[in-house]
Amino acid sequence: MPDKTKTAKSANVSRPKITFERTFRASMEEVWELWTTKGGLEMWWGPEGFTTAVSKLDLRPGGEFEYAMTATSPDAVEAMKSAGLSLTSVARGRYAEITPRRRLAYVTVADFIPGVAPYEVAAVVEIHPASGGVRMVVTEDAMHDDLWTQRSMMGMNSSLDRLTKVLDARHGQRRAPR
Repeated sequence: MPDKTKTAKSANVSRPKITFERTFRASMEEVWELWTTKGGLEMWWGPEGFTTAVSKLDLRPGGEFEYAMTATSPDAVEAMKSAGLSLTSVARGRYAEITPRRRLAYVTVADFIPGVAPYEVAAVVEIHPASGGVRMVVTEDAMHDDLWTQRSMMGMNSSLDRLTKVLDARHGQRRAPR
């Protein structure tokens, strides 16, 4: 099987950016741990109705990661089937920058889109102290077209909602829906 990270288009291609922001009543260390460990990512990464299994996580600049995201809920399974996509998608990428508890930059290879050549999607996670907790800003490249950008935004928003639930459960909190 060819290494798709070597055949993907460069992440340096300028594309519009999309941004997501959340504020948590949590410590910077907790948020960092959930973004940077196998156990942490497996607790929340992926949209609602999916599970994630991390098989590689080399947390250093140039280090690679790999995970499989599988649709498990009936709604997610149906959505994947109706879009003509596999129920399991393996994602690969590499870390570009790591500033512990503050900033995480990575590049993921988008190689799962039927009829579209693989390309790289860059993302940056910034964690800032905030009154009573942490403010997190995620900025990532838009996808190759509006439909896939919307899908990416829905997926990231759902994932971050799951992250919020994990952090709230740790602190016995309940939040109103966004």
